[in-house]
Amino acid sequence: MLPLLFKHLEIHPEQITILTKDEEGLTITQEFGISLQLTTITEQNYLKVLANRLGKGDLLLNLSIDISSISLIRFCQQKEVLYLDLCIEPWAGFYDNSQVAPSARTNYLLRESALQLKSNKSTTAVLTHGANPGLVSHFVKQALLNMAHDNEISCSLPTTSAEWANLAMKLNIKAIHIAERDTQISNRPKKPGEFVNTWSANGFISEALQPAELGWGTHERHWPSDAGKHDHGQQGAIYLNRPGASVRVRSWTPGFGPFHGFLITHSESMSLADYLTLKDENQVSYRPTVHYAYLPCPLAELSLHELAGKEWQKQKNNVLMMDDIMTGTDELGVLLMGNKRGAYWYGSQLSIQEARQLAPHNNATTLQVAAGTLAGLLWLIEHPNKGLVEPEDLDFKYILDIATPYLGKVGGFYTDWTPLTHRESLFPENVDRTDPWQFINIRVG
Repeated sequence: MLPLLFKHLEIHPEQITILTKDEEGLTITQEFGISLQLTTITEQNYLKVLANRLGKGDLLLNLSIDISSISLIRFCQQKEVLYLDLCIEPWAGFYDNSQVAPSARTNYLLRESALQLKSNKSTTAVLTHGANPGLVSHFVKQALLNMAHDNEISCSLPTTSAEWANLAMKLNIKAIHIAERDTQISNRPKKPGEFVNTWSANGFISEALQPAELGWGTHERHWPSDAGKHDHGQQGAIYLNRPGASVRVRSWTPGFGPFHGFLITHSESMSLADYLTLKDENQVSYRPTVHYAYLPCPLAELSLHELAGKEWQKQKNNVLMMDDIMTGTDELGVLLMGNKRGAYWYGSQLSIQEARQLAPHNNATTLQVAAGTLAGLLWLIEHPNKGLVEPEDLDFKYILDIATPYLGKVGGFYTDWTPLTHRESLFPENVDRTDPWQFINIRVG
């Protein structure tokens, strides 16, 4: 993140302070001459820790876990401090609290709680603007425009959620996957008791243990037997009564082809589904199914299998893959399904070699996140009084113009793949052949 900040902002090292509870990034901060202060921020001390460090016009970039985003946003709006995060985080103990119902451990609950802070008259707080959530919402808009052109649908540039939803409906988009495949390979094997990943191991574990969540489309005809509904908020999403790391879904990326990914919960599953919802006299008439389909790097996948085998008891050690990566690419995009021309994937294909050339101290995954964060930050600085906003509320062209130079190959691909391709070749399965884009066909098992 730091190389991009200094490249795009007129900022001096003494204007940046990093608060962290460990010395993991000490060498890099010393290289840039930035103050790194060791402190553990808790629900009991966060006001005291931040009060003397932030004032009107300052900016808080929240890249943490286990620190409540809602508490930080309240503080920032009272102090007129700009704010951006990558995930709506709770205080520690939320994700693995078995004493509360699964519905109370969902991103749906966190997002609905954050949306209560919405106000057009307050300092801007940008929610969840990294790669995913973040960039992928802008990928969806660009993909819809590309598909409209390819389908010879003439339309002016949509400017409201209703106009974007109308375009998605015209294109017959039934389901949207945040379809990601990470093939980065390390030169060191994973040891027992390690969770190895190309980004925050703790962050991945936290969301992997949450219930699987997805925006639930109006075309769906088969209610999952393990699904639960919410009784409050916009009610455009459902959850499954099992960890996301135990739910597999069928998806597709252009470089890797078909794959089985994990249905990990992400807030864009809710925000995109809500943004693309149409209502007729308060009755929902259109909404696509939206969810994440993630196949992480091989060592992270192995780490997830170990985590599951230990009945979700966390490994003792975390390892971030960086200089040890030999080869590989992170394909991060959105797969829009249902159109007559076939499913359409649009996104970033960034190799480790390209990432190292574009920005030091990064791998392909972290640079995609940094690019989305940078673009969100620059938008935030230019729009200081918009209140609380989500990625869908930002100017997608502005964001993509800034982020694209750091994303490797960016483009769109059609495919004739469907989740019914080669199905039942060995055994009979419970499928719905009248509509390939039903969730019952996409879910594995």
